[in-house]
Amino acid sequence: MKTIKLMMALVVGGLVSACANPDTATRNARFVPEAPKLQATVPAITKSSVRIERINVSVPRTLKVSERNLYYPGGDIVWREDPIGDRHAQVKAIFEAGFAKGAAQMDGLVPVVLDVQVQRFHALTEKARYSTGGVHNIIFKMRLRDAVTGLALGEPYEVTADLAAFGGRHALAAEARGQTQKVRITDHLAEVIRQELTNPEGYKNARLGFLQAVNKL
Repeated sequence: MKTIKLMMALVVGGLVSACANPDTATRNARFVPEAPKLQATVPAITKSSVRIERINVSVPRTLKVSERNLYYPGGDIVWREDPIGDRHAQVKAIFEAGFAKGAAQMDGLVPVVLDVQVQRFHALTEKARYSTGGVHNIIFKMRLRDAVTGLALGEPYEVTADLAAFGGRHALAAEARGQTQKVRITDHLAEVIRQELTNPEGYKNARLGFLQAVNKL
């Protein structure tokens, strides 16, 4: 009998230990800001029922900036359409403008906060812009939180939102129409967040061929 009781105690202790120390995915560990865990009542809220009250965009300083004028430079951030300066702040401003534009179309009943952490923002260098063109490779993590309680409405997840980047004469013609890289990317981000929060399957990244595949190398 003592043996059975001992075995039962060990099993119960193991279950308690497992509940107290859940595994945490590494890809989510660095997402900021942190928020309390999801309450049991939250899953009843659907994304299409939300209204974005505030947008928090983070561009970690650990993301490496490249200013090299190559067809495909390394780095996490490549951005040339603003004057040389704080590229992290420039990218942050583009995300804020794009998502604010997209969020304006959301008229749900549930007020939420949108937390965004940029993972990659790789636009074109001067050399690629005025010759071959390419792909604006944009990756970010996002999460919604209840605007009243601050509770997370799910775990952070990654969204890839690539955009075809004009080159050569096509780029010059677009600029003449006012369609600069910043304008196109800002409008693109607005559409990305709109689709992400209205389509049941979320935003689907475009298939842009070989140059898009290069971004994964």
